[in-house]
Amino acid sequence: MKYYIMFVLAILANMANSHEFTPTYPELKHSYVDGVMITQMRLFNKRADVEFYEISVFDGEWNRIPFASENRIIKVEYLKTKFFDIYIRESDMKRAEYICTQSKLKKEDVQSTGISSRICSRIK
Repeated sequence: MKYYIMFVLAILANMANSHEFTPTYPELKHSYVDGVMITQMRLFNKRADVEFYEISVFDGEWNRIPFASENRIIKVEYLKTKFFDIYIRESDMKRAEYICTQSKLKKEDVQSTGISSRICSRIK
């Protein structure tokens, strides 16, 4: 019986798909614009059912922080990687604590089992 349970848990663990978001602890550096900090992030899509991801920046109490990026919602094909820059004002740097990506499901693709995933990196 215990081998059966271990087998089922191993199968379920392999079925959990998400996306990768690195670096885990990004460092903000001065950009070419005065008063603006920058960091580069990497997003790898491991979900065949998701192509779009929303980028957000939060403080320690999960309030949104204003930021700039090429796009707020980015398209990443299945098993592809996308690099993008996040720009945060130097005045907001002390409040900014998390950079997050959340998968966005298309309305026509959402099923009763559709799950959105969110991964956050904590700013150093």
